[in-house]
Amino acid sequence: MTKDVIALTRRMPDPWTMVAGLLSGGPDKLVDKTGEGAVVRLCDGEGRPLVSVEAPLLVQVPGEAERLLGATPPPVPYWWTEARATTGVEHAEQLAGTFAARLAALADGSAWPPEAARSLAVVQTDGVSVAPTPAAGQTAVDVLTDKVAVVIQDRPVLAMTAWLSDAFRTAATAQLGLQVVTPPGTTLSPAVRDSLSNWPSRWVVRDEHDGYYDGMTGAVLRWQDGMFSPVEVAEATADDPRTPVAATYQEVTATDERQLAVTFRTVHPADDHLVLGGALESIWRELTGEPPAGWGTAEPANLPWSPRQITDLARERAPQPTWIVAVGNPNRPGLATVRINRTKAGVEEHVTLMFGYGPDEEPPVASLAKAAEVLATRHRLQSMLVQLRKARRDLAVPPRFEGPGVPLAFVLGAEEVRQMPDDRARNTPLAQAPVPLGPKPRPTLYYPLPGDPSDLSGWQEFERLMRHLKGT
Repeated sequence: MTKDVIALTRRMPDPWTMVAGLLSGGPDKLVDKTGEGAVVRLCDGEGRPLVSVEAPLLVQVPGEAERLLGATPPPVPYWWTEARATTGVEHAEQLAGTFAARLAALADGSAWPPEAARSLAVVQTDGVSVAPTPAAGQTAVDVLTDKVAVVIQDRPVLAMTAWLSDAFRTAATAQLGLQVVTPPGTTLSPAVRDSLSNWPSRWVVRDEHDGYYDGMTGAVLRWQDGMFSPVEVAEATADDPRTPVAATYQEVTATDERQLAVTFRTVHPADDHLVLGGALESIWRELTGEPPAGWGTAEPANLPWSPRQITDLARERAPQPTWIVAVGNPNRPGLATVRINRTKAGVEEHVTLMFGYGPDEEPPVASLAKAAEVLATRHRLQSMLVQLRKARRDLAVPPRFEGPGVPLAFVLGAEEVRQMPDDRARNTPLAQAPVPLGPKPRPTLYYPLPGDPSDLSGWQEFERLMRHLKGT
């Protein structure tokens, strides 16, 4: 039985409905709240979280249940309620499944996966009570050592859910890495990729041939010294002393699908008229003809797109940073992550944006210069890098080798161009001169690059350009 179960319902689970679901373990079971009331937990007699239940989330964005679960939800808007059972604790998975089944029955919906929520029977689990402090503040992890917290996720897509985001924050506060173990069929949401790239955090994939391997690098892993880490050199063969790479990771499938990736940074004066999210909306419109469909502080993205709401949230959280995810219409796969920081320079937005294209679809390469000009003239663009690569249209990251992207263009903002001495920004060693964008007295410069996904020499050109601009 899966460790995660999710109820997708037409009606909001009201407090009595939630209680009826929580009491699926029997009327003597008590609950505990954590995360400012966002999570309800059943805990065993030793204070270990048994089942963690997220607050119901109203999803107003189409396509999220299909993207993250492969499930068919009720019509938008609908309610998404997650319950997670801690592995290794008796009856926990049954209790979570029964909770989701009762919730779906009472609030008119369905549960995912269907086989996890077939029973409405009471699950007998004696000794469950309110978690004592400090256990009540701990995230329900499966293994905890002095180096890492390990969680097991059995989902089709490993997404940046509210629960996983909280696990990252809790681990970071404790100065621990977070290692997420998944079955071989799981893919990774791009929203999670950066967080799992920071050592000792890892995406650990179970494999029938090599045991475990890193889903992003392919390195064969072993549990040693309190965490998953690459096989030591002594375990490698004499012919190849490097860290072994899992055979499954090397099973590459040729694809005609492509991804267009854009990373950029803007900086704005911190004044009362500032509206955040406008830069992302502008480039999204230039490249697709429409704005993002929705956004959220976790996945699923549940709110209709609204720069004003994003701005209000960032102001409430300042001076702490704000992280959001934005998604597109299901017909045009698109996903962006935005990190908003208050700095001495003002308010900075760091955006990573991706779109997916099938074999019969052409990425809008001809629109890139116009999109860059819009960012430069309206949104105080500092820099932007555009890449193209052969990869899945749905943007999901598989636990297989995918070729790197190649740079299509680099853009340098007007203020950065102005600050460079000796007209260095204009006179580069590249064969093609930069294209000026925006006002002639203070232009932004657009540097075209080869951009052929089958030829990695574009990175050599990009490195030459970077060395030149830095004066090294």
